[in-house]
Amino acid sequence: MRTTVTLDDEVAAAVEQLRRERGLGVSAAINELSRRGLMVSQERPRFVQDTYPIGITVDVSNVAEALDQLDQLDR
Repeated sequence: MRTTVTLDDEVAAAVEQLRRERGLGVSAAINELSRRGLMVSQERPRFVQDTYPIGITVDVSNVAEALDQLDQLDR
């Protein structure tokens, strides 16, 4: 595919650096950097929220009441 893009200065610098280091053309350098970016986003670990039992059921639809309940736990 042939298209025209405008690169930010730091992206253009990364393309130029890779081009010089590996003797690549601009298109090959952009493709390699793009593939690296795609791989990084796929390798991120899935986020899992840690939960801990606190001994009560908190209804979060009423925030003020929930805060009152939690404040009473500290006492």
